[in-house]
Amino acid sequence: MLFPGFPGIATAIGLFAGIWFIAYLKGKGRPAVFDPQGQHGEFGKNLLHIYLDIAKTVLGLAAGSIVLLVGAMNFGPAGARHSLSAFASPLFLVAMSIIYGVLFMIFLVLSYEHHLHHPNDPDAYTVLRYSRNQSLGFSALFCFCISYIWLIFDATR
Repeated sequence: MLFPGFPGIATAIGLFAGIWFIAYLKGKGRPAVFDPQGQHGEFGKNLLHIYLDIAKTVLGLAAGSIVLLVGAMNFGPAGARHSLSAFASPLFLVAMSIIYGVLFMIFLVLSYEHHLHHPNDPDAYTVLRYSRNQSLGFSALFCFCISYIWLIFDATR
């Protein structure tokens, strides 16, 4: 292990790469479209805010988790302060969840805005962009979930 938390970072990067690879292969050869049934602007009216709200919820829970865990360790007994390095990997996973979630929201909105401004351009929303957006969103969610599972295992050892 290079430093405390390295397994968490490696897990987050590997998870993102794996999800992107699967999403890209699954979407390859299919058209990547935003609007259901070809109704221009429908995604923004019905689905965009739902995706962004889910991402905001995960971000809020992840940020609160970091604050709570670090704060609890700093205000605990003196011996507990040194045990924070034992939770470095789950903390890095939670931090990567926040990074992936923010990037997901940014790229989703930018991709959709580009699609709105270029409705007839087949390259406005490509399979590569689609798979990137999916992998960022699912990586944020999975990193958050895996970090809690990892934290439970580390805390009960």
